Amino acid sequence: MLKIHAKNLDSFTVLSLHGQIVTGETDTLRTAVHSLPVTSAVVLDLARVTTVDAHGLGVLLQLREWTNERAIRFELRNVRQHLIKIFEITRLDTVFDITSSVEFF
Repeated sequence: MLKIHAKNLDSFTVLSLHGQIVTGETDTLRTAVHSLPVTSAVVLDLARVTTVDAHGLGVLLQLREWTNERAIRFELRNVRQHLIKIFEITRLDTVFDITSSVEFF
């Protein structure tokens, strides 16, 4: 089960995810992002995400597009090394704004 903890910080929101972003688990993420109060940025903290499948990547792309249409910055933070490989292989590392915790703050 994908668990999400939201934290509003000044003008942006951090969603800390725990679990898997896979088929059957993505509606929770989509609902969480769509129901956020007005914010200038959405940061997905993936430090505790173990797996992302093709459907999960598709949902991340949809959320990126949804936020971009609303002029909301969308970034991924603390992506584990094995997930970085997935983003590199699919070339999505050139699409998503991926930062480390140090770069972010």
